[in-house]
Amino acid sequence: MIPDENSNRPDEELVRLAADGNAAAFDEIYSRHRRFVYNLAVRMTNNQADAEDLTQESFVSVLRRVGSFRGEASFTTWLYRLVINQVKMHFRYRSARPEMQTSDGEIPERWPGVASRTDPAKQLIDRLAIEKAVRTLPPGYRAAFILHDIQGYKHEEAARLRGRTAGTSKSQLHKARASLRTVLSGRSPALPT
Repeated sequence: MIPDENSNRPDEELVRLAADGNAAAFDEIYSRHRRFVYNLAVRMTNNQADAEDLTQESFVSVLRRVGSFRGEASFTTWLYRLVINQVKMHFRYRSARPEMQTSDGEIPERWPGVASRTDPAKQLIDRLAIEKAVRTLPPGYRAAFILHDIQGYKHEEAARLRGRTAGTSKSQLHKARASLRTVLSGRSPALPT
């Protein structure tokens, strides 16, 4: 068997190649780090099936976001944070939509006493409104909001990435949230309920 040329490359070089569309580089990243991702997910969920799903979802996120890796920390640190965020979203989703089963283990078509799901069109309009509101923030506020609330960095990490202090990061995040609340509360409802 001929050794793959990517097997000797450092993670950072593989990430750069994967960001440029090199599928073999991404495959090598997956091969190197899938056990790490799975073990982290299984420790956090205590469920092998969920950990397998989260491993796949995490690598889909890696594929989508590999171009955002800047190399300011090691790749495994970046990957660790991405997996942690994926698991947190998994738990948030589960708590918002608990599964209900009948005595024979089947999931009923309509849950008694539970209203129907939110209209997808309304969700899309709300998401677009949020994205538009985020774009109106001053650059420092926007960066603090995205790094902390969207990408899941702690204040110290976000501050270090931007060359700021943790206090500045906290202040800018607070101001960003206040501004977003003001902008979003002033808009009319997306669709009649």
